[in-house]
Amino acid sequence: MSGPGDPPQGTPEGAPGGNDDEYRSVVFDESFVRAARLQEYSAQERVTDHTPAVRRRPVLGRALSRQALILVLLIAVAFGTAIYLGVRQPYQTPLAKPAEPLRITVIPLAPTSPVPGGSADDLVAHSPAAQFRIGGNGVTLPASRPTAHFSEGQVITALTTAKDYLVESSLDPDVLTGSALRPVRLLLDPQQLDQFDQSFTRPASDGRHAPTGWLVRFDPSQAVLADTKIRVEGTLRVTETNADTLEVTSDHTFVYALRPTGSDPSAKASLFTVRRELLFRFDRDDLRMHQAEMVSSYVQAGPLACSTDSVDRLHPLLAGQSAKAGGPAGTDPYATGSATNLCGTLAASAQPSLPPSR
Repeated sequence: MSGPGDPPQGTPEGAPGGNDDEYRSVVFDESFVRAARLQEYSAQERVTDHTPAVRRRPVLGRALSRQALILVLLIAVAFGTAIYLGVRQPYQTPLAKPAEPLRITVIPLAPTSPVPGGSADDLVAHSPAAQFRIGGNGVTLPASRPTAHFSEGQVITALTTAKDYLVESSLDPDVLTGSALRPVRLLLDPQQLDQFDQSFTRPASDGRHAPTGWLVRFDPSQAVLADTKIRVEGTLRVTETNADTLEVTSDHTFVYALRPTGSDPSAKASLFTVRRELLFRFDRDDLRMHQAEMVSSYVQAGPLACSTDSVDRLHPLLAGQSAKAGGPAGTDPYATGSATNLCGTLAASAQPSLPPSR
């Protein structure tokens, strides 16, 4: 039985007489208690001699700056790698081929009878040019469509550049008198500028350096325009020759009304006809720069005398004049370094057929 005052369940654990009786032999005497004193460290001691209980969190701005720097470095490395691979990759865009020298052929057409004369309007009305358009309106663009490797916009650019060249080199009054070259020069591929410049500083009938192959110009000491309305008719055709090149073929006839230089404006005029067949070539740089490479120029012009040099300037036969008998002087088919001079006959149907005067 439990003693008086004991709980019904017996003596609690840890109480005297409970389960902790084995610790009763442990006695803390007064000297031990006095020696076990608590020591409170100062603030400086806690900082220097002990690890702080709470860690400082890194400043957010510094962390972001460091991450941004790493991100920038990664982007720079990736960009540099891409450039390196682009330079080193084996399938690079082929370099543009050097422009070929322009091949030039100029054929004077000699009349078989005296050159008809009259007013410019009457001459045009009774000639094959009666239905021609005036000026740049006669250089019409065909319907354009994209090719396998060029967009419709690039095709239109090629056609427009060819038209601009024809207008500047065949219709500009300053070019026709020989007082301006720049409007034509600006439209040429830079690789052909040396040939162009040499053609005007040192003209030659070698099939490469005839100014009249690049443009139309008359001897201003001999003839001037009697009418600024130049008649034009012709065609433009564009083809893709390869994945990097477009070619435009032009075939146009230009009809000019001329009169003698220094004559009265009422003096009789005469018609002068120039047919130009040009081949233009365009690579992607030419299209971007609105320039053209001239491949070939085939020109027929008359009425001219076969014996007259038509390389530098055109020297037209005017109203009432006739061509001298015989072909071009000094032609030597065995000569090297220069092209053989050619001369043709201007058909009677190409001249105005004026009604007999009363």
